[in-house]
Amino acid sequence: MNEIVLMWAGFAAFVGVLLAFDLGVFSKKSHVISGREALMRCAAYSTLAMIFAGGVFHFQGSEKGLEFLTGYLIEYSLSVDNIFVIALIFTHFAVPPQYQHRVLFWGILGALVMRGVLIVAGTALIQEFHWIIYIFGAFLVFSGIKMLMSVDEEPDMENNRIVKFVRSRFRMTEGYEGQQFFVMRDGVRMMTPLFLVLILIEFTDLVFAVDSIPAVFSVTTDPFIVWTSNVFAILGLRALYFALASIIHRFHYLKYGLSLVLVVVGAKMLMIDIYKMPTAVALGITALLVGGSIVFSMLKTRAEAAPGEAEAEARRWWMPGSPAKGTGDSTASSSSESVAVSSDGKGQ
Repeated sequence: MNEIVLMWAGFAAFVGVLLAFDLGVFSKKSHVISGREALMRCAAYSTLAMIFAGGVFHFQGSEKGLEFLTGYLIEYSLSVDNIFVIALIFTHFAVPPQYQHRVLFWGILGALVMRGVLIVAGTALIQEFHWIIYIFGAFLVFSGIKMLMSVDEEPDMENNRIVKFVRSRFRMTEGYEGQQFFVMRDGVRMMTPLFLVLILIEFTDLVFAVDSIPAVFSVTTDPFIVWTSNVFAILGLRALYFALASIIHRFHYLKYGLSLVLVVVGAKMLMIDIYKMPTAVALGITALLVGGSIVFSMLKTRAEAAPGEAEAEARRWWMPGSPAKGTGDSTASSSSESVAVSSDGKGQ
């Protein structure tokens, strides 16, 4: 029992040090994250995950090690879902690049807390009610099919339920106020559009966590493995976004691969009492779907992108709470009219 407590406490302390270092060093001043810096961070977080995987193999055995690697690959792959949505949100609200890192830092901090709660709840439910795994499996299959159908749709962000709710209940500045989430105007505390963006990112991660966490439960119900694989995937999410943001249009077919991963892991859960798919097989199928869709995407998009193609691609994907464009309230204004931002981040 003491050993388990030490494992959890030690890992929590490790994550706390990483976040404190990030907040105190990398996030001290707002700046634009370059592609090179983003790739270096991606490599650093991936290396840490592999070192941790080596520790799991050594101390807990090969089965637990494979479970961690499979869970990490599934979570890291499904994190790209978040990247597509983050790109969509940042493009729609014209968030200045130098402020994006701050939004993602607090977004990921919230994501770690929310996922921790969901993992504890999910583990307790599965241990108490085995049949709940069938509900998780069916939900994953449904989500995967829904995402497949939304690959080429552009969501109507102005009719997003969260956007409409926040705007109807809070006073908001017309433009950005540097990297501030709130400002005082004539003695009144006002929200800035940057905080609305943060709310959307948190809400989106919560929705996607309902997909990705059951996906890891298809591999293992060990809460420590589920939690640590989630944490490493989430920690690398910001760096992955900045590494891919400028070339996101080249990963169009990856959306199909990610959707199929959800369908496959959902089917795995539905068949768990008939056929238990070996962890190594699940790892191989996930790697094949994700890797194959990346290679296919890169081959199909070798030609230079047409003007506006990258931005158009960044606007297409499933956005929780948003109807597809053309099906929402016709009185809503367009995205470009909602928040006009100049290069210094001030409203025009």
